[in-house]
Amino acid sequence: MEERLHKILAHAGYGSRRACESLVAEGRVSVNGRVVTVGDKAALGRDDIRVDGRRVKPERIAYFLLNKPLGYLSTTSDPHGRLTVLDLLTGVHQRVYPVGRLDADSQGLLILTNDGDLAAKLTHPRYGVPKTYQADVAGRIAPEHLQKLMAGVHLSEGRTAPCRIRVLRRGATNSLLEFTLHEGMNCQIRRMLAKFGYHVRRLTRTAVGPLQLRGLGPGKFRQLTPQEVQSLYNRAAGHGSKRRRYPAPVQGSDAAAGALPGQDTRQRAAKFPPSTKPEPRPDFDLARRRKVRDFTG
Repeated sequence: MEERLHKILAHAGYGSRRACESLVAEGRVSVNGRVVTVGDKAALGRDDIRVDGRRVKPERIAYFLLNKPLGYLSTTSDPHGRLTVLDLLTGVHQRVYPVGRLDADSQGLLILTNDGDLAAKLTHPRYGVPKTYQADVAGRIAPEHLQKLMAGVHLSEGRTAPCRIRVLRRGATNSLLEFTLHEGMNCQIRRMLAKFGYHVRRLTRTAVGPLQLRGLGPGKFRQLTPQEVQSLYNRAAGHGSKRRRYPAPVQGSDAAAGALPGQDTRQRAAKFPPSTKPEPRPDFDLARRRKVRDFTG
C-alpha cells in the first residue's frame, strides 16, 4: 500500500511528520534511486526508500512514559552537549523522540515514541487532548486574575483558549494551581501568569489525556501498555471534531473554579462569563488562527 513518504518515515522512527517532511524537502530522501519531493508516495517493503543513502527499514513501534526531572532538555540531541531526556532511557534501543516539550526548568510527564501518528494527534491543537500541570506560584493568587486566566489572555501568538484552573492550595506567600489546557504555546503557563505579575517557582506536568504520573519517580520511565496507547488514540479521536469547553469560574466570592480554602468544589460548574465569546470551531477558526505545537512547559 502506497503512503506519503513523510508518513512512512515517521512510522519508521525518523521523527514527527513535520520533521520527516523537512527531510524530503531538503532532498535527503530517495525512492528507487530517485530523489523525491514533498507529496510523493511509496510502499515500504516494495520500494527502496533511503534517507541520506541508508535504507529505511520498518522499526518496531515503542511507547514510553518518562517522569522528566529538572535540567534535562526535551530533544533528541543538543549541540552544546547538555543532557537530554534520551540520556535517561537506559537500555532502550529503538529510536524514539519526545512528544511535545517540557523546558529544562520544568518537570513531569513526557511521552516518547516513534509513532508519528500518535505524536501528531497529541500535539496538534485540533485534537484537543488535555494536558494537566501543577504550578507552584509565588504570591497569593487573586480570584479576579483566575477569572481572566481561565477566560483567556493575549500573548504574542494570539489569545489563549479557555482553560480550567483549580486552586489546590492558596497561602499568604504561594499558591498551588492545577491548569488543564488543550493547546500548547511556548512557555504558555509561565507567560500567562507573568501577565499578572506572578512568578512560577515550579511547573510539573501531571497528566496527558488519560495518562497519569502517579507511581513514577523523577528520572524513571516505563513502557506504555497497549491499553494505554489505545486510550490515547481514543481520546484524540473523541476530540478531533469537537473540542470540550471548560467552565469559567462562578461570580462573587466563589470566583475560583477550584478549591478555595473551606469550600467544597466537587460539583463546581459554571458557565462562561457573559463577556466571553464561545470557543471557535477548531476545524475552521482555530486551525486558521494558528497552528501551534505542544511547547507549554
